[in-house]
Amino acid sequence: MHIGFYTNAYNPTISGVVRSVGSFRKALTELGHNVFIFSPQTEDYEDDEPFVFRYPSVDIPQFPDLRFVIPISASIDHILPSLKMDVIHSHHPVLLGQTAAHNSAKYNLPLVFTFHSRYWEYSRYVGSFGQDFIKDQIDNILCDYLQKCHHIITPSDSLRQILYEEYGFSEQITTVPTGIDVSLFENLDRQAERHKRHWGDEIVLISAGRLAIEKNWDILMEAAAIVMSKVPNVRLVLLGDGSERKKLHKKAKSLGIRDRVEMSGGVNLDEVGNYLVAADIFCFASVAEAQGLVTLEGMAAGLPVAAVDGSGTRDVLEDGVQGFMTANDAESLAQGIEKLVNDQELRSKMGLAARARARDFDIINQARKLLDVYAEAQDSARAGNLIRCNR
Repeated sequence: MHIGFYTNAYNPTISGVVRSVGSFRKALTELGHNVFIFSPQTEDYEDDEPFVFRYPSVDIPQFPDLRFVIPISASIDHILPSLKMDVIHSHHPVLLGQTAAHNSAKYNLPLVFTFHSRYWEYSRYVGSFGQDFIKDQIDNILCDYLQKCHHIITPSDSLRQILYEEYGFSEQITTVPTGIDVSLFENLDRQAERHKRHWGDEIVLISAGRLAIEKNWDILMEAAAIVMSKVPNVRLVLLGDGSERKKLHKKAKSLGIRDRVEMSGGVNLDEVGNYLVAADIFCFASVAEAQGLVTLEGMAAGLPVAAVDGSGTRDVLEDGVQGFMTANDAESLAQGIEKLVNDQELRSKMGLAARARARDFDIINQARKLLDVYAEAQDSARAGNLIRCNR
């Protein structure tokens, strides 16, 4: 099968969407399929993999980890017919997502869309004034786009339920989590990695993701400060970069924990496993996740989890088995973290359970599910059945 992935973010950008696109491409290729990537051009970056087609793009000053793609390219338009695609898979509803929809209609190809984000959460960027208006506009854009698609993918059942409640989607929608390659987190030398990072005998709390407002980093940092006030040898490590980085530096300083918080900046995927396996507890506060992929990666590294209960997270984590889910406040999250900090035997037990749970999300198995969705989308396209939005 020849598959076209349209995404507004790809390498070298580090994000959950990029990780999903790259992981599925690798797995589908291993299964004998061809995957073409359509994504923004990034300055001073050259692809080391074939079949990546880049559109012009510009920087977004407010969001240094993102690019604004200009979805116009005569050279790509010229080459499209020769690719003989069987299905188009869009990973965003705007910009290159619209290009995906246009090409789906132009070449009579099925269009599949993965709902990677809880897009309505982005209305928080405008503050309380005008937030409802922005959310309504986002809903309108989503409904308009989804009705051009033949099948929707959600990375978790909880997000699928939200889409049913908000938009009435019940047919032509399938949950396919982004899988992980568990082997990437095996056979890593924990002690060597700890020594390299000078972590000594500290209990290391680690988290990962874009440093963005919707990720709820303030709650995690406040929870860590509570724990650190009781336990002297605790360190917090944040993997990722983003628009909130400077604010979080100031937050750590105001809480009196600046010297015990380590912000790594953007970390290459190849290095993430080394950080995770060297840590002790994976912590996560975001309630805006479509899946919670980074939590799953922490579990694959054998880490117990302390996380705020939210969509995505609850789809991979069983409270009291692989870790603890808490209410969305610093005190509650701190209590979950403390249970693990104070009990090494419990950390080991839950870490083993976490690693076993992560194996349920093997990437090859998820890629096979994706192929089943493509077959259903082809049937829907032949029958002329598009998604219906019932707002």
